[in-house]
Amino acid sequence: MSTTTPQLPAAARTFTQQLSSTRRGARLARLLTYEQLRTWQASPDVTDRAEQIVAELAGNAALHGRVQGRDLRLTLTHDPAAGVLRIAVTDARGDRLPSSVADVVTASDAESGRGLLIVAALADRWGSEPYPPGGKTVWAECDDRAADHVH
Repeated sequence: MSTTTPQLPAAARTFTQQLSSTRRGARLARLLTYEQLRTWQASPDVTDRAEQIVAELAGNAALHGRVQGRDLRLTLTHDPAAGVLRIAVTDARGDRLPSSVADVVTASDAESGRGLLIVAALADRWGSEPYPPGGKTVWAECDDRAADHVH
């Protein structure tokens, strides 16, 4: 006679880290994302997309959202039961909201300006929201496409 032990659904896990609003802080955000997702055993698809999304969002926060003496914050929330990773980068410039991707016009030879296009291409959903009293959070969600094939 065999019995099975009931499995509880995996709880959502969260990682949050404050980082300097600098290029170095943005690079560290990407490295921390890779390490955290490896620890959580996220799928390679989600990890690869998340690393690039974090690089773009943290880079934008350091470049466009920087306020002297204020950090950026990276938050990763992984819900394995739902198969979703939420990435959120908060900066201190609530007055500088990201443009809709439809509004982004970048010259083909420009060295920057494609970050949100990359985020939109890699994420399943993304957006921004105010972070009172004066900041904003830009977020992106990645569905674990590998999880869809398991069930």
